Amino acid sequence: MRETQEAIVAAVTGPLTGPRTLLLGRYDRGGRLQYTGRTTTLPQAAGRAVAGMLAPAADEHPWTGWTFSAGWGTRETLTVTLVQPELVVEVGVDVARDSAGRWRHPARWYRPRPDLSLDDTARFGNPA
Repeated sequence: MRETQEAIVAAVTGPLTGPRTLLLGRYDRGGRLQYTGRTTTLPQAAGRAVAGMLAPAADEHPWTGWTFSAGWGTRETLTVTLVQPELVVEVGVDVARDSAGRWRHPARWYRPRPDLSLDDTARFGNPA
């Protein structure tokens, strides 16, 4: 079963001018940006469109020093570019979560939501 939810873009794979996937997060009750999951590969047009809405990360990004797994059961890490966590996007997600509360399967890209603020996203660990 899938549902539509909003999340915050905090990092990308691929070049910032044409991201391949988006790494998504939500703030927890303590105000920390937690990783919720990653999108499937974006269509090229979507990557180019979202690129114009992203800015490189400032020096104090909440995920500085973090590493991200390239896939379930692998030790390979992703090469990511951190971005300012300012853009909310709409994605389709499976209702299954892992033990930490992250989406178990990649999220499907639907659209950017520049009309929403970061406060409009559900808190990490809470259903939408």
